[in-house]
Amino acid sequence: MLRCGEEVVSEESEEESNGVNLMEFSDEILLHILSYVPCTDLVLNVRRTCRKLATLCLDKSLTHTVLLQKDYKVNKDKVKQLMRDIGKEIYQLNMAGCYWLPSSTIDHVTRCKNLVKLNLSGCHVTSLRLSKMLSTLQHLRSLAIDVNPGFDASQLSSECKATLSRVSELKQTLYTPSYGVVPCCTSLEKLLLYFEILDRSREGFMLSGQLMVGESNVPHYQNLRIFYARLAPGYVNQEVVRLYLAVLSDRTPENLHAFLISAPGSFAETGATKNLLDSMARNVRLDALQLPKAWINGSGLLQHLKFNNPFYFSFSRCTLSGGHLIQRVINGGKDLKSLTSLNLSGCVHCLAPESLFRKAEDDIDSSILESLVVSCCNLRHLNLSAAHHHSSESIGNHLCQLLSRLKHLLSLALPVCSITDVAASVEKPPTTPNLVPQTFGKKVRIGIPTYPRNLGDQANQKIESSVFWALMGSLRFLETLEIIGSSFSSAMPRNEPAIRNSLPPCVRAQSVGDSEVAAISQLTYLQSLTLAQLPNILTGSGLVSIGLQCQHLRTLSLANLGMMGKVVYMSALMDMLKHCRCLRDLRLEQPYFCAGAQFFQALSHCSSLQRLCIVSRSGTLQSDAVMSFMASCLEVIMCHMFMGESLTVCKNLQQSIVRSFQAERPALNVVIFPLLHEDLTEVIRDVPMRHLDEITLFKSRVAEEPPNLWW
Repeated sequence: MLRCGEEVVSEESEEESNGVNLMEFSDEILLHILSYVPCTDLVLNVRRTCRKLATLCLDKSLTHTVLLQKDYKVNKDKVKQLMRDIGKEIYQLNMAGCYWLPSSTIDHVTRCKNLVKLNLSGCHVTSLRLSKMLSTLQHLRSLAIDVNPGFDASQLSSECKATLSRVSELKQTLYTPSYGVVPCCTSLEKLLLYFEILDRSREGFMLSGQLMVGESNVPHYQNLRIFYARLAPGYVNQEVVRLYLAVLSDRTPENLHAFLISAPGSFAETGATKNLLDSMARNVRLDALQLPKAWINGSGLLQHLKFNNPFYFSFSRCTLSGGHLIQRVINGGKDLKSLTSLNLSGCVHCLAPESLFRKAEDDIDSSILESLVVSCCNLRHLNLSAAHHHSSESIGNHLCQLLSRLKHLLSLALPVCSITDVAASVEKPPTTPNLVPQTFGKKVRIGIPTYPRNLGDQANQKIESSVFWALMGSLRFLETLEIIGSSFSSAMPRNEPAIRNSLPPCVRAQSVGDSEVAAISQLTYLQSLTLAQLPNILTGSGLVSIGLQCQHLRTLSLANLGMMGKVVYMSALMDMLKHCRCLRDLRLEQPYFCAGAQFFQALSHCSSLQRLCIVSRSGTLQSDAVMSFMASCLEVIMCHMFMGESLTVCKNLQQSIVRSFQAERPALNVVIFPLLHEDLTEVIRDVPMRHLDEITLFKSRVAEEPPNLWW
């Protein structure tokens, strides 16, 4: 009996020894696993579990860089404890977009005496608080801050200015006309400026960029290598950026190699800016270039600028012809293997030899695109959206066939009309539902035939012949894809009332539907997907295929798919959402969207969802369903709904969500408001910039900025 008992014990011991014990892994493997855990959890929780983890969690590889920018569960007390425990070990601290933390939280950053890089974009920092903090950070070399109304550079101490004088990288977001801390940064090599100044104050007074004139100090650009400015709509932003550029026009830095200005709408060239560009043409060789369209259109600037090893070009919305693109930018088709990012969004003539007598709907010149593909064979980010790029019937010269040669692409933006097969677009007339005019919100009764719901039925019809299917099959490592109608515009612009009417889709786009969407499911590593103005979506079956196959999908944006008077893809969308376990951001824009119980029940399967935005001018919602969804999805910290409901219904629901969930979700941001209400712009201005820029406002984001512009 004893021997039998001994055998039982030995068998149990053998089973235990064959099991996996996490602590038996090597330190290198454990450190790699721990690198995926938020730093606050590592320091405040994980390291208290055992001695080995207590040592590993404080390893320099884990404490050197602390990222809090999307740690939505962090609060003031956690930050205080984190800085107290490992403050001296932190060399890089990113708190960008931590809008929910009180301004007093910044005081604890003073414990990080060895900080080299600090990002406080989106955090409210007064000039006095900034002065106190920077006075203790003598090793700081990289800084990102916001400049809000009330900022006063005269309140900065001499110790603070001494720290700023050593800063070589500065990112500054301006919400008021000011130089901010730029005049104090005498060693700047990289300057990033984001102009978010509104033309009117909350009280309705007109603002003026001339408020800056009284400041005695001026920027120091003598060591500048990278200058980047992004302007929000508004004339004040243009006035202010001209004052920043005035110093550059006097003396162009010899080491300048990246000059980028992103400005929406019309930004006229002045004498000062013309002198600046002439000086750049004579004295510098650039690696990255982006200019307002008015500065390029009709000028010979590109012919005179010199480039070294360019990695980024953006000619967004310029009337640049394909001939000029090849001759002046790509040097007649010479080797440009260094170019990794190219933005040609809104360049309606960029794939045609000349633009003088060409209509936007004419076929592209495939030889120009072929020269581009051959010369820039290492492109990783390419944006060709917001234009009509129609391929001819020539065999082998379709846009999709030529782009399939770019094997290194990670992100791609295309107009809907560019992905259609030429034969299909010629043979197949526009479907009846898409030609029905929109009336006063009444649902038009139209007989719709029954379509197969099987995931593969519709897709298999075009597998053998579809050029888009072949393109998706060749770009296996694509992470971001945008397919946007060339005439699409979101119903919710930046600083203007909501748009009530939309332009009809391109005729060539009428044949793009469920089978093309199904082709996207081949992208196994897809992380971000945008589909807008696909008129021939009939059932949305391709969406289900994407949900099943694209398991890495984190961001999904759908707008104006199929019929405008009815959400024909709702059933497929709900089936898709049940499989999107990694989805974090969801944006839906459709004129008649019913956010009811079934939709939110399906959405509840997205256990990782953090941000939700619905834009629907005639849409409805069920308050009880929204509350149940918020209770079941514990990670959701942003809920924006711009619907057709009354102001009372919207306000009551917003207050209920805030009252029920704000305490346990410190970063919770809720905006529920009628889309067509006259006060929409006032509501939008209070949305945190992180959410507004990344999800609430619709825009193409492929090649929007140079890669790795900021850490």
